Amino acid sequence: MKVLVTGANGQLAKCIKDAAANYPEIDFLFASRSELNIDSEDSVSNIFSNNQFDYCINAAAYTNVEKAESDKENAFQTNAEGVKYLANYCKKANTTLIQVSTDYVFDGKKGIPYVEEDTTSPLNIYGASKLKGEQYVQEICQTYYILRTSWLYSQYGHNFYNTVLRFAKEGKPLTVTTEQIGTPTNANDLAEAILTIIKINSKNYGIYNFSNQGEATWYDFAKEILIQTNQLTKSNLAKTDYYLTFAVRPEYAVLDTSKYKSIFNKTAIDWKKSLKSVNIKQH
Repeated sequence: MKVLVTGANGQLAKCIKDAAANYPEIDFLFASRSELNIDSEDSVSNIFSNNQFDYCINAAAYTNVEKAESDKENAFQTNAEGVKYLANYCKKANTTLIQVSTDYVFDGKKGIPYVEEDTTSPLNIYGASKLKGEQYVQEICQTYYILRTSWLYSQYGHNFYNTVLRFAKEGKPLTVTTEQIGTPTNANDLAEAILTIIKINSKNYGIYNFSNQGEATWYDFAKEILIQTNQLTKSNLAKTDYYLTFAVRPEYAVLDTSKYKSIFNKTAIDWKKSLKSVNIKQH
């Protein structure tokens, strides 16, 4: 079985690469932006003309939520048009596309965890661009999975987890909002969730929510990172109920993951427990 993974230098692709050793039956091709730029239809065409893939995991994305507000064109080019190119070539090649999406397709006003069928209504450019990508996949592909996830972090790359650790190490003050509630999700767990779908060669196509279990504010998440790494007492952590950002963000974006659990018989662990495994990898 041959699997293409886009965005090879991003955190999710790196987590998939770490897990790949446990899946010897899968032949992975990890393509970085220099090898496959999904913004370019020619680049997508080229890799599909030279290879036959059973699955394509799209781990390439424009993920800077703040910058997207002033960089709408590039956000949509990668998260929507690039996804459309992939979807078209996956369809031609009978390749199953696995598209990673976000809790930010919702407006956060529901107040209880979101199920896959809930009405989408993104509040920011990033969420709107990811939703457009979802729509292209559904319009074009017959064999696809869209996995919506939330607050993704790992030992790799630029993310909230690594930012908190860096601030603590440098002794910088860290003021974190209590106004948004979601679920921190370990990208290593998302990688396993995706590879589970591929391993069993499932035909239960469609949209799925996948995150770790439980809920937290960003402040809760920061505090738990510092507690688990024994840095809380020496850190300058403070909470705020008001934090100015360019992008409006959903106040409550917890995902209901029961559909994934029932179809694939796999439950993600609690976010605090999963965080411990990342701390072990980090240290």
